[in-house]
Amino acid sequence: MTPADCYDPTGERFGIPTFPWRMAPDGYATRRQLRARGLRPGGQEVAAQVLRPRRRREPLAAYLYLVDRAQPVRPMTARKWGALALAMLARRTCPVCRRDAGYVIPRSLGMCAPCAYPPAQAVA
Repeated sequence: MTPADCYDPTGERFGIPTFPWRMAPDGYATRRQLRARGLRPGGQEVAAQVLRPRRRREPLAAYLYLVDRAQPVRPMTARKWGALALAMLARRTCPVCRRDAGYVIPRSLGMCAPCAYPPAQAVA
């Protein structure tokens, strides 16, 4: 598939308007782009897509939403902030020594670094 094959602004071929990668017209944005602007899709359906051809596989697709129909992101409540803080504390707490490590415990170790690598005891 070539970039020219990805151009279908009427949606006849793919069912929704389709544009080549980085060629979407103004007024469309991906979820990530909406979030960067402080917006969310707000329940609207996918309005268009951009396709990026790849050599031996199916093309990558990014779905686009209309910016003028997007809604503001809902602010987090105090309870959500509290729940997020507790979840992050649980990720930082060592299950062996039960202390806050100050960093997220690596899943490969399953415990903080001092517990995983205790200092060698001096032999008298």
